[in-house]
Amino acid sequence: MKICLPSDKIEMGRNCKIVTEVVQNGNDFTWTQHFPGGRTTTNTFTVGKEADMETMGGKKFKATVKMEDGKLVADFPNYRHTSEISGGKLVEISTASGAVYKRVSKKIA
Repeated sequence: MKICLPSDKIEMGRNCKIVTEVVQNGNDFTWTQHFPGGRTTTNTFTVGKEADMETMGGKKFKATVKMEDGKLVADFPNYRHTSEISGGKLVEISTASGAVYKRVSKKIA
């Protein structure tokens, strides 16, 4: 499957600076993302337990986040998201309908 986007939209996505804050206390996580323009999304969850969450677009959903080989994993019928710390960086991979998006974030604090 190939997804076509105008080059200006691709460049806007590349230049979008999102600050992700992850706080872990045992199996409990608070995951906050700060977007340009002041929008912030915060999700709290416990590994292995269903939680109410919200997408960056504001859509509410329920998910159970698992831990697999040191990665946080959320699986849905047509979507999979993994997150891990690798080489001191946060690596997130989202897969939907055969398209893969990878974001690598450096630690700032």
